[in-house]
Amino acid sequence: MTMFSRTAARLLCGAVGVAVLGISPANAQSLVAKHAEPGSTVPAPAPEPDQATTSAGQDDTIVVTGTATRSVAQISGVDMQKILPGVSPLKALQTLPGVTFLTADPWGNNEQNISLFVHGFNAQQLGYTLDGLPLGDQNYGNYNGLSPQRAIISENVSRVTLASGAGDLGTASTSNLGGTIDTFSSDPRKEMGVQVDQTLGSHSTSRLFARVDSGTFGNGNSFYISGSRQKAKAWDFDGIQGGYQANAKFVHDDSNGKLTVYAAYSDKTEPNEDSTVITTATQGTAPYVRPFMFPNFQGMLNYLNSGAYKADGSNYRNYYGVAARTDYLGYIKYDWNVSDRVTFSNQAYYHHNDGVGIIGGPIDVAGLPKLFSFYYPGQNLTTVFGGSGLATRTTEYRIARGGLVSTVGIDLGAHHIEFGAWYEHQSSSAYRRWYPFPVNDPTTPYQRPRDNLTPLITQYHSEVRVDEYQAHIQDSWKVFPSLTIQGGVKSTFQNASQRVPVQPIPGSFTGSVALPVGKIDTHKYFLPQLGGLWDATDNEQVFVNVQKNIRQFQTSAAAGLSPFALGSQAAFDLFKQDVEPETSWTYEGGIRSHHALNLGPITAFEGQVSVYHVDFSNRLLGISPNPVVTAVVSGAAILQNVGAVKTDGIDIAGTLRFGPHFSFYDALSYNNSRYEENYVSGTTTVATAGKKVPGSPDWLNKFVASANYGIFDAQLVGDYIGKRFATYTNDLSVASYFTLSGRIAARVPLSEGQIVKTATVSLNVTNITNKRAASTLSIGAASGTFNQFPVAPRQVFGTISVGF
Repeated sequence: MTMFSRTAARLLCGAVGVAVLGISPANAQSLVAKHAEPGSTVPAPAPEPDQATTSAGQDDTIVVTGTATRSVAQISGVDMQKILPGVSPLKALQTLPGVTFLTADPWGNNEQNISLFVHGFNAQQLGYTLDGLPLGDQNYGNYNGLSPQRAIISENVSRVTLASGAGDLGTASTSNLGGTIDTFSSDPRKEMGVQVDQTLGSHSTSRLFARVDSGTFGNGNSFYISGSRQKAKAWDFDGIQGGYQANAKFVHDDSNGKLTVYAAYSDKTEPNEDSTVITTATQGTAPYVRPFMFPNFQGMLNYLNSGAYKADGSNYRNYYGVAARTDYLGYIKYDWNVSDRVTFSNQAYYHHNDGVGIIGGPIDVAGLPKLFSFYYPGQNLTTVFGGSGLATRTTEYRIARGGLVSTVGIDLGAHHIEFGAWYEHQSSSAYRRWYPFPVNDPTTPYQRPRDNLTPLITQYHSEVRVDEYQAHIQDSWKVFPSLTIQGGVKSTFQNASQRVPVQPIPGSFTGSVALPVGKIDTHKYFLPQLGGLWDATDNEQVFVNVQKNIRQFQTSAAAGLSPFALGSQAAFDLFKQDVEPETSWTYEGGIRSHHALNLGPITAFEGQVSVYHVDFSNRLLGISPNPVVTAVVSGAAILQNVGAVKTDGIDIAGTLRFGPHFSFYDALSYNNSRYEENYVSGTTTVATAGKKVPGSPDWLNKFVASANYGIFDAQLVGDYIGKRFATYTNDLSVASYFTLSGRIAARVPLSEGQIVKTATVSLNVTNITNKRAASTLSIGAASGTFNQFPVAPRQVFGTISVGF
């Protein structure tokens, strides 16, 4: 049996390299294409799952597979919507092995309190793309991209893929130190139709999604246009989170190649949940939630005038906090079939973002009187800021970036050669400003202060320009029909510069004399990769991979680990001389197995075991200049390399199938990420050697129980998150906890010939047991303090999905 036929049999006969909860025909075909021998004829991909017409009983949930020599996990767009309609692509990954994703909202949309760890690496140490287009490093105050949930409407996602050890060499990213997350948009459907989904639920939630598909017309053309509006009251304060999105996609597909044009618009306003400050003394007594007081302005004035906010200490309440962002994103891509052995793909893209983070809060907390004294010495601050006792702080962002991703593939018998290159130019700006908060005309979270107010203070204004260059070459060599060796190398170059038209007054920005100006270039020529894939039997597959990766320096005055945020020109010049980018060597290997069984009720098993080791070098640490990690006064961190991190771990995932109507998936993960060295802060040695990486749990366990019968389907999702340390010296921690969520749905029977072609009714419940625990942790101190966000309580959502 040839490798192609063996792989085809394995995938298309319901036995994927591991299909943890099943695999759709479309996904199976795509994996066959990736495993096909060079020059072989691969069947055309089957149509993508149609979210308007998918039956309630379809079992198409999670895929864990190795399309090359790495461990790759995948979840389909259909099953994203089963978790919760409108869910973020990143939130959907929480069911996969080795992933910890946490937020204080059930959709995973609010970016201020997102926490993501994969095998000990945090969100900013991973790479992200949409259809190959780079999305940046997901820093909250972003400067080089946008989140997947802003780049695409949730319902338009075809699939999300996680490479949990090392990403593909050709991934367009400067931050993929610990793996990649690739989101793919669905293509237009073959048949003309309309899909409308309406979700209603807890806390006045209303989400509307509508999509119109043209169907195929005129020699391979098709398109869709779609839009969504989400409006949901925050569960613990009176703020409305949500916004508007629109997507459009055009495809022309023929024997010469495939032309794709994609455009996205996103306008989101998300009032933020304030984190609770935890200290050694208050860990048992600190408030669980820290809601803002909007729209009760009189209540806020009473809170200030009575002095009650002083009694709350670091956990004083703000009037409001919000993130408002508007994005325009688009690309044009052409995949050209030059010949039966050569392909040439080019993708040009552009992204523009206009965003602002806003806090409206008291003027005499967290060191603010000292800051304001530099700008208004000896003056009555209450009068200066409008008589309310409040001020509005903003960080205003602008991003304009564009680029090109190109790939050439050549089949040479047993060898498949790939050349690739990526170029991007970024232009970004950041302003830190303070506006008045007039007592007779209070502002709201839904206004951008610059639209109707003049700033009293522009603390700084930074302009950054960056050019990114990346190139790679790799060879996939089929040594035998059952053995493939893959090797390659990547080079990456970053040239960045900053100018600062407005500098902070020396001393007003904690730890800062002035923001640095000038250039910093980072060039890495040799980042190798070597791996192997062996079909040991028709039922077992073994993979191994070794790869070196790098995380380029962040390039924003508003990013904590950026050299452009350092507190003096001298510190910047020393940084350029002495500090190296973070790098990692990732070693991974594993075995996948699938078997049809006849053990009473058990009819099949699919599973994977993967082990990994990571040598992470030149760890960057930003030492906070403030005793409270998220102090509103902010300041310039001290940035330095502080040694290595060693990681060892194992993921064990598998599915038992009990006939066609029930399956049970479970994924157990163990991760041991530990610091290798102490570091010095000033004259103090901080004892971190041997300590665990905070925020990342040692143990994870997830399960999904799925059942379907007739028009009904249901699933129950369990998620155990182990103990997490919350400081670098591990003197504080948060306890493990377990949550449940579930869904039940029914497909409404319809007669042939009706206008309505499909109709599905579903009910989702999140956090079924109403568990109270710590979700996201904000960690920036060696000991004694951290910040935490709460777990969202039980919420119920009902959805009606109709296809015409």
